[in-house]
Amino acid sequence: MKRIVSAGVCVGLFTAVLSAQVTAVKAGKVIEPETGTVLKDQVILLHQGRIEAVGSNLPIPPAAQVIDLSNKTVLPGLIDCHTHLADGTREADPLVQLKKTAAQVALESVPNARAMLESGFTTVRDVGVYRALNDVALRDAINRGNIVGPRMFVAGAYVTITGGAGALTGQAPDIQLPWDLRYGEANGPWEVRQVIRKLAHDGVDHIKILSSGAVLTHGSNPSSQEFTLEELQAAVDEASQFGLRVEAHAHSPQGIKNAIIAGVASVEHATMIDAEGIALARQHGTYLDMDIYDEECIQEDGRAGKMPKDFLQHDLELGQIQRENFRKAVQAGVKMSFGTDAGVCAYGTSARQFAFMVKYGMTPMQAIQSATIRAADLLGRSELLGSIKPGKYADLIAVGGDPLADISLLEHVEFVMKEGVVYKPR
Repeated sequence: MKRIVSAGVCVGLFTAVLSAQVTAVKAGKVIEPETGTVLKDQVILLHQGRIEAVGSNLPIPPAAQVIDLSNKTVLPGLIDCHTHLADGTREADPLVQLKKTAAQVALESVPNARAMLESGFTTVRDVGVYRALNDVALRDAINRGNIVGPRMFVAGAYVTITGGAGALTGQAPDIQLPWDLRYGEANGPWEVRQVIRKLAHDGVDHIKILSSGAVLTHGSNPSSQEFTLEELQAAVDEASQFGLRVEAHAHSPQGIKNAIIAGVASVEHATMIDAEGIALARQHGTYLDMDIYDEECIQEDGRAGKMPKDFLQHDLELGQIQRENFRKAVQAGVKMSFGTDAGVCAYGTSARQFAFMVKYGMTPMQAIQSATIRAADLLGRSELLGSIKPGKYADLIAVGGDPLADISLLEHVEFVMKEGVVYKPR
């Protein structure tokens, strides 16, 4: 004999199942970066890793899991647009890479990913590795759930001239590097295109190209230009064929301007940007991703004898120059994103940069926006990241107190959720 179930019972069963899958977060305050406002006594409903609804009087389904953050300030998960999570343990000298296997470097990178996530950064744009494609492997392991870490958008390798800012340099000239330590070397527009085609085939999310010399590279000069304007334009054009954006490392004034003219999405470091470069960035809508905190770590390592002397010589006076140029760019209304060069400083300490951004000209809200809606825009993922809105990923963090009154509170994140899963407290 068949059992007959009424339509009303079916609807009731469906509602019960749905309620069991809903999480309700009670938030004392919510910082909303899109509007630059603070909302009080909010309920955030989450379902299947996404935000379903946000409001002050939302009914909470009876069977929903409730997370009480009513004495906390809730923000969207933070985004660091300049990290190096997949380079293994933090080391001042890249030549350490020659003492390790690729597998060792990859395994050493696992704690880096966890540290970033637990510090409140639910998304990172990882902008290059010495061991090519280690970042792709780390990204994919996180996505599969094999290890804990932030959502990663990865570059795969540095696109650099031979012996350039993204190359592994300083070894004897008769030492032949393995393929993964010279994967991204290119000289001339067609070699640049070839490397980008390889990277696209190998599954990267964006392209990192080196327009000038570097501080933390042996035999380099931060004031020099490396790739020509023609080579940079070839990179942007080729990347666009695969739907990929390009970011350019650049310290020197001309290297910065060449990158902006070529059409990159962002300039990394932008240390010696001049008035013309600032005007170009504003005109083109180019983001500046300026790592103005890590000077503290470079100098600390120098005092401890851990930083190579040539790196310290490259760095001489550049830290303060960069910070003053950061102030000028903020005053000029240039688009600014949050990027720290994580790995120069210890993984998990990126939030220390917020206080420096405020010290050098940003309001606390602008600093938070740089790591939320601005960073999401730079990534091309505004529909999913950067604010607490229906349809976006359920990436939430919480702190005690008011970070708009004391931005350093973001250095002490007390709660972290990524796509509806709580990672802190565990």
